[in-house]
Amino acid sequence: MIKKILLFLLIPVFAMTVITTGCKKQVDKKALTILYPNWAEGIALTNLAKAALEDKGYTVTIKPIEPGPIYASLAKGDAELFLDAWLPNTHKDYWDKYGKNIDKIGESFSDGTTGLVVPAYVEENTITDLIAAKDKYDGKIIGIGSGAGIHRNTEKAIKEYGLPFKQITSSGAAMVASLKRAYDKKEAVVITGWKPHFKWALYDLKYLKDPKNIYPKDVMAILARKGFKKDFPALTKFFGNMNFKEKDLYSLMGALKEADDSEKAAAEWYSKNKALVNAWW
Repeated sequence: MIKKILLFLLIPVFAMTVITTGCKKQVDKKALTILYPNWAEGIALTNLAKAALEDKGYTVTIKPIEPGPIYASLAKGDAELFLDAWLPNTHKDYWDKYGKNIDKIGESFSDGTTGLVVPAYVEENTITDLIAAKDKYDGKIIGIGSGAGIHRNTEKAIKEYGLPFKQITSSGAAMVASLKRAYDKKEAVVITGWKPHFKWALYDLKYLKDPKNIYPKDVMAILARKGFKKDFPALTKFFGNMNFKEKDLYSLMGALKEADDSEKAAAEWYSKNKALVNAWW
């Protein structure tokens, strides 16, 4: 009788243990999601990482979204990685809001710069020079998406320098297309630009000097959700070592620039540059 009573009392505890264990979230140590913005270097880095990790047996999902939602997703643990975070300056607002719940684990590129960019053949050399040249540039600065830090800084530059210009919001691809059209005709054009970007390898360009220091220098940080370092120690080492030199990154970006299939182009570049990538493991 006593044994029956003890068994009866233990059944609910056992059942609760089973339910609790069944509800516990399990981390798949071979599957992860990488988020990226629709920027040339972000597309290139993310697709390369997918190729390299899948070659080692990982299952990698990549998703393009805007920077703000990327930070929010990492902070909530809904994705694992972001390889193109411009810190500590350009993405400062995002980091201030979400950074306490995100870990920085590496730098994909350590010499990031942003600013207003013009063809080398134009006479203007400083942002202030644009004021007298408004008509020459049709009063337009060709920008990218409004969610980008460089978009915000350009609005600040327009105000701080008193520029009689309007920033035209577009995409990275549309910005480069505008640059190409003007460059081919040797016309004046001013765009929001940054390094690294393949346009520097294609055209003779220059930054307009920025004496007010509106546009900062940054690193392209690699960010991970909390817990990633514990769940993926081998990948933490890989991404901690992943750091591109400018010429190598331009090579990768150039390989994807004209490709119809970014994943395939990145995989082909990886197969030709395994020595470089495998040194990060």
